[in-house]
Amino acid sequence: MAETPKRPEGKPAPRKKSAAKGGKAAAGKSSATAKTPARTSAQTPGKSKPAAKAVAKSPGKPAASKARAAKPEIARTGGDLRKVTAAWRAKGEKIALVPTMGALHEGHNALVEKAKSRADRTVVSIFVNPTQFAPNEDLERYPRGEESDLKQLSALGVDLVWAPSVDEMYPGGFSTGVRPGSAAAGLETDFRPHFFGGVATVVAKLFNQVRPDLAVFGEKDYQQFIVVRQLARDLDMNVEVVGVQTVREKDGLALSSRNAYLSESERAVAPNLNLVLNEVAHAAASGASIAHLKAAAQMRLLTLGFAKVDYVEVRDAQTLEPFDVDAGRPGRVLGAAWLGRTRLIDNVAVAL
Repeated sequence: MAETPKRPEGKPAPRKKSAAKGGKAAAGKSSATAKTPARTSAQTPGKSKPAAKAVAKSPGKPAASKARAAKPEIARTGGDLRKVTAAWRAKGEKIALVPTMGALHEGHNALVEKAKSRADRTVVSIFVNPTQFAPNEDLERYPRGEESDLKQLSALGVDLVWAPSVDEMYPGGFSTGVRPGSAAAGLETDFRPHFFGGVATVVAKLFNQVRPDLAVFGEKDYQQFIVVRQLARDLDMNVEVVGVQTVREKDGLALSSRNAYLSESERAVAPNLNLVLNEVAHAAASGASIAHLKAAAQMRLLTLGFAKVDYVEVRDAQTLEPFDVDAGRPGRVLGAAWLGRTRLIDNVAVAL
């Protein structure tokens, strides 16, 4: 569900409990200069953990998941989806949903593994949602590859793929939307005001269609994760929203389907976004001026080769309100910057 657009012109209890899988996810002063970024770590609110490209396999899974590694069933209509999930519920099986837009990579694999560790049945949705793209964004060129996605999900032992068409999701006459809450204010909304309305609407539909006990989202799109968690809570959806640490390349670049847009030279610069955000996080935890850190970080990113910086912000990790180190609550540094026609987003934790 994550978005980085084309640059514009101008719930039932489980029968068996299993061990949850670990997800995957620098220091220096803001004024320091770095040509080659150091290897960095994935971040969770209030914690820093070593970077890892692969997600460790869980020591245990619900019994119903262990024996299945066959090709997943594919549902393309709501009727087919309900038929399968109703049978699972009749047996008291716990259902996890992993919403995606396809073009799957190791970051998505981590989400699936987390889902499998927490539920008896795992559903992965593949739907490139048009309502979260603005007219000048990359809806048409967004990476798609259903055949390779299905092979990947088969190897992971997914039970069901929910792959509706646009007409199935938004039939003729569709006119209802969901307005997201306070977590959607600022950050991405300042630059993509349409985005979270589209995300909130499609996620609400997916939750109503699949009726999962839990849904798994990556923390790379951190504001989206908080928006969805708020949505599920405020509308009493009875869905546990679970976050998984960002999975990164060895040089710190967060995995994203849109990294394929980067040229060789842009790819060399891209890890510096994570490097600079880590520098801001360490300084913010020490009580440095947030205003100074934000300004210095934007200048540093431009110096390192980014064409434009949309924002670098330090926020409360739970509410996304402005960060206050004296409050003793964990924070999050979030940033968005452009390389050529590609917009990258990333975030790291402020560990107190």
